[in-house]
Amino acid sequence: MKKIINFAHRGASAVCPENTMSAFIKSLELGATGIETDVQMTKDSQLVLIHDEAINRTTNGKGFVKDMTLEEISVQDAGSWFGEAFKGEHIPTLEELLDLLRERDTILNIELKNGIFMYPGMEEKVIHLVREFGMTGRVVISSFNHYSLAYCKSIAPEIRTGILYMEGLYRPWDYASTVGADALHANHYAVLPEFVAEATKHGKDYHPFTVNTIDRMKALIEAGVSGIITDYPDQLAELLANRGV
Repeated sequence: MKKIINFAHRGASAVCPENTMSAFIKSLELGATGIETDVQMTKDSQLVLIHDEAINRTTNGKGFVKDMTLEEISVQDAGSWFGEAFKGEHIPTLEELLDLLRERDTILNIELKNGIFMYPGMEEKVIHLVREFGMTGRVVISSFNHYSLAYCKSIAPEIRTGILYMEGLYRPWDYASTVGADALHANHYAVLPEFVAEATKHGKDYHPFTVNTIDRMKALIEAGVSGIITDYPDQLAELLANRGV
């Protein structure tokens, strides 16, 4: 059985504040072989790792990332909302995470959050950093903005891409080829064993999200997916170890 990538969703987000260095480091300790994160761009064109377009939910501040400078973003407390032990955590930059993973063999799934705000120039900046850190072979760029993914592939054909989508996409392996994508980052409910088999025939990998129950993890492993995105990398790691994959 092939090696399945254990992607920690926003890091070990079940036990740490999501998209923080604590979450990323903890996920590696818990057995993650991949990390999934989200990228937004600040007012001064810096790449920061946060899921929402606004900082309201995961920091003690308010406002849109696009309206704040990196300096303004970096002083926000991104940990206290999750627990007092994480007080003082900051919103990291993409460079910080790339630096953490540079000397490891961890796969990094970078989700471009450019569906609401387009963030002109984001694709070039992400690709430049990935190349600068020598990680083109260990990165998958994903997005719900498939125009953006097609553009990424046109300027960086050596970097893998994955289309993010929900349920009901017809023959997604065929559609993925139209934007040059290598992987299908589907809502896990949209993944059936026969779909995985057909996608494999067409050279497309499935990396379903967000899979947080043991039963669903088992079913997707049996179906033959290439990776699983989860908030519980420790549970998936144990499952994979017991199965020898």
